[in-house]
Amino acid sequence: MIPRELIATARVPGGEPLRLFRRGRDFMIVVDRNELMNSRMSGSEEALATLTLERLRVPGPRLLIGGYGMGFTLRAALARLPSGGKIDVAELVPEIIDWARGPMAELTAGCLDDPRVRVRIQDVGTVIAAARSHYDAILLDVDNGPDGLTRDSNEWLYTPAGLESARAALRPNGVLAVWSAAPDPAFTRRLKAARFQVEETALRARTNGKGPRHVIWFAQKR
Repeated sequence: MIPRELIATARVPGGEPLRLFRRGRDFMIVVDRNELMNSRMSGSEEALATLTLERLRVPGPRLLIGGYGMGFTLRAALARLPSGGKIDVAELVPEIIDWARGPMAELTAGCLDDPRVRVRIQDVGTVIAAARSHYDAILLDVDNGPDGLTRDSNEWLYTPAGLESARAALRPNGVLAVWSAAPDPAFTRRLKAARFQVEETALRARTNGKGPRHVIWFAQKR
């Protein structure tokens, strides 16, 4: 078996360090003992983008993606983005972008240099809180679900106050899409209490329909 090699470490403000591993041609990003993502499983992260865009019926949509991860969501969004669309990527940890341009450049495939993309080295919560009716969709994949796994302050994103802030940042009929490694009935109830129309979708982690079952919430502003 090919051994796993640690190739970089990054500090997360208010959280545990992130570690980037490589095993052959595969990459893994790990926090503590939790594997946040790997380059072998991209299906549900890509679906976060494609299924969100299917729900938008506006020309030139504006999207906010938080955070970058390994870029699966961003690349899928760019492949389906209607003419005139723009994407902001909020990534708190600058090393994640450095890794994308460095050891994972082949995987990145130039998506960060696409003129439709603006990278913001910033907490996605701060970006959301500062926006007012600005985005047609907000796509969140900053933890393994609606809790602050990577850092405690991420918890705010999934609270009633955070959801109300996301709602205010969306344009009419805008969509808040949240990726999770597992169901969370309490989060579904919070979304509904925040006056979203909620659709919960289960899907497999791999593009071939195999792998662990993940969940995406699509919460539409009405």
